Amino acid sequence: MLCTSMTSAAPLAANAAYLVKLNAEQRRAVEHGVVFGGGALNEAGPLLIIAGAGAGKTNTLAHRVAHLIVGGVDPRRILLLTFSRRAAAEMQRRVERITVQVFGAQTGAANGNLNWSGTFHAIGARLIREYARDIGIDQAFTIHDREDSADLMNLVRHELGFSKTRKRFPMKGTCLSIYSRAVNAELPLGEVLGNFFPWCAEWEAELRVLFSTYVEAKQKQNVLDYDDLLLYWAQMMTEGAIADELSARFDHVMVDEYQDTNRLQASILLGLRPNGRGLTVVGDDAQSIYSFRAATVRNILDFPGHFTPAASVITLERNYRSTQPILAAANAVIELASERFTKNLWSDRPSAERPHIVNVADDVGQANYIVERILENREAEITLKSQAVLFRTSSHSAGLEIELTRRNIPFVKFGGLKFLEAAHIKDVLAVLRWVHNMRDRVAGFRVAQMLPGIGPSAAGRLLDRIAESGDAAGALAAFKPPAAALEHWPDFEDTIGLLRRNAVGWPGEMECVCRWYEPHLERMHEDASVRQGDLAQLAQIAATYPSRERFLTELTLDPPSATSDQSGPPLLDDDYLILSTIHSAKGQEWTSVYVLNTVDGCLPSDLSTGSTPEIEEERRLLYVAMTRAKDQLHVMVPQRFFTHGQRDNGDRHVYAQRTRFIPNSLLKHFDHRSWPPPRAAQAGTAPARAPLDVGARMRGMWK
Repeated sequence: MLCTSMTSAAPLAANAAYLVKLNAEQRRAVEHGVVFGGGALNEAGPLLIIAGAGAGKTNTLAHRVAHLIVGGVDPRRILLLTFSRRAAAEMQRRVERITVQVFGAQTGAANGNLNWSGTFHAIGARLIREYARDIGIDQAFTIHDREDSADLMNLVRHELGFSKTRKRFPMKGTCLSIYSRAVNAELPLGEVLGNFFPWCAEWEAELRVLFSTYVEAKQKQNVLDYDDLLLYWAQMMTEGAIADELSARFDHVMVDEYQDTNRLQASILLGLRPNGRGLTVVGDDAQSIYSFRAATVRNILDFPGHFTPAASVITLERNYRSTQPILAAANAVIELASERFTKNLWSDRPSAERPHIVNVADDVGQANYIVERILENREAEITLKSQAVLFRTSSHSAGLEIELTRRNIPFVKFGGLKFLEAAHIKDVLAVLRWVHNMRDRVAGFRVAQMLPGIGPSAAGRLLDRIAESGDAAGALAAFKPPAAALEHWPDFEDTIGLLRRNAVGWPGEMECVCRWYEPHLERMHEDASVRQGDLAQLAQIAATYPSRERFLTELTLDPPSATSDQSGPPLLDDDYLILSTIHSAKGQEWTSVYVLNTVDGCLPSDLSTGSTPEIEEERRLLYVAMTRAKDQLHVMVPQRFFTHGQRDNGDRHVYAQRTRFIPNSLLKHFDHRSWPPPRAAQAGTAPARAPLDVGARMRGMWK
């Protein structure tokens, strides 16, 4: 419970020590609309905090949350929405540190009272489960990750006969992307196809049938996909009684990274706070780079006009990361945007070194330059970890990776499979999901086919029996497995029965599943011993959750990123270079940053120049890349690209042009260099000879 001494501390808030280290704009944002006096608190209308790159966004939002708590707001009535669970955890830690300074370790958010903080999807899952009966779904629903959703889409696609059309029908991943875009962007299917998937437009009628059947399949199997976690929540906000109850539950709603929200998320927020009172959103329109996830920069650009009176806007312009010359160049790039909130990042970190535009002959020269500079920096005691190479697309780093390997420079590249996408992890989780919800057909198919001798047909018959009878235990007992599966069937039936009866308890159920799975793991995977380590890690993770339901929900929504499926040889060096896509680099910072292939066709990508919004997002990508650098920034401009693997087999190539986002008018913000530098004339060379008249000889050939 919240200590009653909190409200008595309200008069201290105005001059509290925790506010002293904030700059003037940060403090305005923290204190905006909050009036303390005699324990009373009044909140003003909606607030938009435009937080430039490196301007202390997380610190400002955490202080605003803490400031409200210090003033007497019950932290249990604050809804804090972030875009990762790690961001929510970091926000909670910062709020705790501040409230502990004021109240001591036994009160405030330090006791976990800030319990409505998390991602949109996690909060959505929690509310949907709480209101399941009110919205007509079974509370025991399971959640499909993207791969499982694609598998279910594929099952429906096959059942409808779309996998056997005479002309190529979109694959399962494309179908799911179309469906997800339409849901999250709140756009008609025809508009989504026309704008984003024009090669699929001829299949609009079939896709409409596919998506309708897919939704029916999910409901029949009592499963939700990621999009449902937002869609169901948004639908709840259209129902008067539920919407009123949810809105009244929270005094304050705060959203981090608002530039990365989609229209569906914006609808949820407007449903929670139709008049905007108590609503604070933080973000930077210049860092809106996730439109491929249906995020739209319009949410943050149009936010002030959603309310009457309009939202207040406070801009954080002081940058704590980069030198002033880097910021001057980044400001100049984003200033050419067609629409934006005006801000001019500045820093009190002067430097004589401006960002470098480096012209090189080709990708080999680009790789050589970067390696030489990285090694020079290392000798100057700038660690490899403090340096990063950023690129628009993962494939852009292929040549550099070869050179780094040749020069024995260790590196880590961000990307690849997530933990839940590894086959052995998905196997174990499928067992738990199926036991939790025997109507989950995707999980059931996977589990049944782990047994030797059971293929898709036999698995389908088993799942049909379970669906028809409604008695999972009876259907399992009555099922006649193929002869090849007879040896393993009794153990399978016993394990499923134990888990269904909750005879083992959590987290012992995880150990039970792993014990049953062990012989199948050894049969299916040559590197079973390596994968056992992942299962042991999964068991450790499971032990930190109070129930199977919480474990399945939260692990699906926020999976770890490591997996033995993607592991290479052990990295024995304690230092390594960072390679990352620009999208993955957002929120990070390094002493020295190299941006690959800063030319038209790569940045902007030639696939993203079909419309003004696409081009503007590419401009923001370059801005994000530039503002990751603290002290050194190298913008690489290769002059020539070989095409279709011609480097080894021919000389077909194209010449590149510096990105349109750095026109000649901005070159004053950069230093220019060519690499390798031109060779100086050597001393002592032979004296100049009289020129040879080769032209006369050529003419003479025809006389």
